[in-house]
Parts: sequence; C-alpha cells; structure tokens
Amino acid sequence: MPEESDAGYLTTGEVAARLQIKPATVYAYVSRGLLTKVSTSDRRGSRFSEDEVARLARSRRPGTGPRGTLEDITSEISRLDHDQLYYRGHNVADLVAAYRVDSVADLLWTGDLSASPTHFTAPPEMLAITRAAVAALPPEARLTDRMRVAVAVAGSTDRLRFDLSPRGVLRVAGILLAVEVDAVNTVPQDSGTLAKRLWPALTDHPAHTHILDTTLTLLADHGLAISTVAARVAASARVHPYGTVGAALGALDSQYHGGASTLAYRFLTEALIDPVGAVSERLRTGSQLPGFGHLVYRETDPRAELLLTMLRSVPAATPALEAIDTITARLGASVAGVPSVDLALAALMHAFEMRPDAGEAIFAVARTIGWVAHTLEEYAEPPMRFRPVRSPESPAP
Repeated sequence: MPEESDAGYLTTGEVAARLQIKPATVYAYVSRGLLTKVSTSDRRGSRFSEDEVARLARSRRPGTGPRGTLEDITSEISRLDHDQLYYRGHNVADLVAAYRVDSVADLLWTGDLSASPTHFTAPPEMLAITRAAVAALPPEARLTDRMRVAVAVAGSTDRLRFDLSPRGVLRVAGILLAVEVDAVNTVPQDSGTLAKRLWPALTDHPAHTHILDTTLTLLADHGLAISTVAARVAASARVHPYGTVGAALGALDSQYHGGASTLAYRFLTEALIDPVGAVSERLRTGSQLPGFGHLVYRETDPRAELLLTMLRSVPAATPALEAIDTITARLGASVAGVPSVDLALAALMHAFEMRPDAGEAIFAVARTIGWVAHTLEEYAEPPMRFRPVRSPESPAP
C-alpha cells in the first residue's frame, strides 16, 4: 500500500484542495465511482491516485466553481463503498434482516431507526379525490402513470403544501407514499405495511410481503441517480415536496433509469425459453444484456445478491434463477457484466407473475422514500444553488 510520502498518491485533504471541494465531497465522489479509494494498512487514511484526480479536475467545467455544479453535492443519506450500500452508516444487508421498510424510511428521513414507525396515511377526502382522478385514466395507463397523477392531484388539494419545515415535509411524506400505493389499487387497502398495501396492485398471487418489503428497502436510495438529482434541483428552488417527487417521477420515466427493470423483464421472458438464444441475439446485434452490468459496482451489486438469494427459497422463482445462472456460467461476469438489481427485480416479477410494469412501480414507491430524504437535505442548503454560473470568458446570452 502507498505510504504517505509515496509519489503519485494524494491524501483526502490534498484531493479536496486540488478540486476545491470539501473533504466530505471526496467520499461522495468515491460513492459515485468518480474516484477510487486506496486504503492503507497502517490506518493513516485513504489515498487517491494523483493521475485520476488530475483527470477529474480537467473534466470539471471551468468557471462554475463548487457552488454551481451538481457533482459537488454532499449527502449523508446513502454511501457506496467497496460494493456495499449503506444508509446513514447502516449496511443495507443488516437493515433488511432486522427492519421493515417503514422503519428504514424513518432512518433516511430523520436519522432515527425505530421498530415502530409512523403509519403512512392520507386524509380520506384527499384520497377519494385522488382515486377518482386515477380511475379516469385509460386501462392501458401504467402504474407509474397513475402514481404521477396521484401525486399531482394530492398536491393540488393540500393547502399546506408549502410548509417546507422538516415537520411539514414529514407530514407530506406519509401522504405521498399513501396515495402512491392506495390510489392505484382497485380494492382499497388504506392499512397495513407499505408492502402489504402495494402487493395487490402488482399481482393476484398470495402475498409474500417480506420479499417485497426487502425489495423496497434495497431500492429506497442509491446516491445521486438522475431522478434524485431532479428532486434536489427542484428542492433547491424551494418547490414543495409534492413537486420534488413529481419531478423525480418524471425523470424516472426513462429507458435508462426507471424502465431498466422492464427491459430486464422482457429479456428474462426470452431467456426462460432459451437463455443461450436470448444472449446470442443480443451479442449479434451488439446490444448490452438487459439487467447485467452496473456503472458503480465492480464485482457484485449487493442489492441484487440479497434479493436473488432470498428468491432461491421460492420454488416459483426457480426457472428465472436457472436462466440467470445459465447466462452467468456461459459468459462470466467479465462479458455479461454484474447481475444488477433490475435483473433481480425482473426475477421477482416472473416468480409471482406480476404485471409487466410492476418493477417500475416498485422502484417508484421505494425511491420516493429517498427522494423525500434528499428533499429534506436540500432544503437545508442555500436556495437556487444549482443555477449555472457563467464564466467571464463566456459571451452574454
């Protein structure tokens, strides 16, 4: 391991000074895969390649400074380190073993982990109006389409939506999750855990709420994904929480983000019939295998590993898991890429014959928890801090 005096490596403080950022931002860059941390064996801290830091410095836009760039967001909500995911310092693997997603939501929002979380509810009159609006949509409307309408309508009926205090945001957080899961159900639920209330909207199979609950926890936050950035930019302008979640839902509606699980589901549908043939067709056209590969994780996506392991105890999941195992064995991770949580989500959908758009809906509900946490965090920052700053050399518009 490099020593402190070794040439070619920088300390955290030196990296922060070189990039003109806070030390905490250095580790945010590590979480996003922008920097690689080299740990030392003598506990003197981490080191970073000077060449890698120099490349990152050159890639940053000149003339913006730390106040005008999204890459300088620091967050205490989640952290990615050595192919492990942490929520406020808690390894997600430990959380799913001991707590429901309802408690994990409290952790992400307040920093407190409670075994008896607050129940997510919406005022009956608001829920009635929201359900009526959602019911007016055509049958082919996806679950996420219905959730976007539900969030917008709920916000339009809430006269206190501009209460941006932590207490006001937490009130709205419970409403947001309630309308997302309760307004899309044809049979009203209105009670029970988040997973129990969401399950009937996804499939007619008997509920396996512990598996869905685990899935929701695994997807609750993942750093600065594009939808989370959309929520934070909106929050920076002091948009109310309904609006920040609405902005995030809009950004989620994309083939590169929220739609990833749907693409993995369709690919797995083909692989269940002929896994080698499904792979061969993608290789022939030069396409990436849906559900394989990740921008951040190098050896394993811990979320996928946890969910796939849980599904191995479900007999109905065996065909999907065997198809995934066949592909992984034939190609190897170096060719196929790391199985991602989108692939695990697709396996869950096949195991319980869920709607083809169920993965996107699960993702949206889960990530709403993270979007609210980032909204709270952004409200504590200076407003409008993401407004681009024009360099002196740039011509006036």
